[in-house]
Amino acid sequence: MRTLPYTTFAMVEPVSRPDSGPRIRVLVVDDQPLIRRGIALMLSTEPGIEVVGQAADGEEAIQAARRERPDVVLMDLQMPRLNGIAATSAITTELSGSQVVVLTTFDTDELVFEAIRAGAQAYLLKDARESEVLDTIRAVHRGESRLAPNIARKVMEEFRRLPLETRGTDTVGQERLSEEKDKPTTELDALTPREERILALIAEGKSNREIAKAVFLAEGTVKNYVSRIMEKLHARTRTELAVKAVRGK
Repeated sequence: MRTLPYTTFAMVEPVSRPDSGPRIRVLVVDDQPLIRRGIALMLSTEPGIEVVGQAADGEEAIQAARRERPDVVLMDLQMPRLNGIAATSAITTELSGSQVVVLTTFDTDELVFEAIRAGAQAYLLKDARESEVLDTIRAVHRGESRLAPNIARKVMEEFRRLPLETRGTDTVGQERLSEEKDKPTTELDALTPREERILALIAEGKSNREIAKAVFLAEGTVKNYVSRIMEKLHARTRTELAVKAVRGK
């Protein structure tokens, strides 16, 4: 009886997911090597994302950002030599094409507002899920701003305590403000009910897509509403609501 040769089965190669468009170039900044390398490894396995460098402190981050011109910088805050807030300010001032996503363990009011005032487009805590970090990186690259829900609530609570700011220095304007100084008016009073609803959803950390589903509008319409709210509140992005908040301190 003839013995059949031993048959081997070829390993089936996993189907690679094609990248949709250019890769998002990310710089990872964290002073803890294990965390930094872990984040870099996680990101490097994702389609459409390329880790272009790592940095252990703010000074290294600035140098690496100048050299690599990343699309997104994933930034820790508490680091030696130069902290993440100072590095964020330097990077966003010098490199308009680089957006900063804060990823930290700290959520004190001072750090939150200082980071956003420095130019961070998103603020996440390190207990965030991997999917949330990835989604935030992609959202920021699309030009959106993201805040973790608890951070967004902190911003809105502070913002609601901010009185209407004085605008202009003309005499007529000053007289008008003087006449109305006893009125408990805030900038939020300039919003329509629907704009207030959308702003409340922003405060909950909702994306434009999630807001659209909640208020039964097209995503493009929500984007227009967000732009209008930003204009009324004199903020360029959602995160700049925090800038308005800290001005009252």
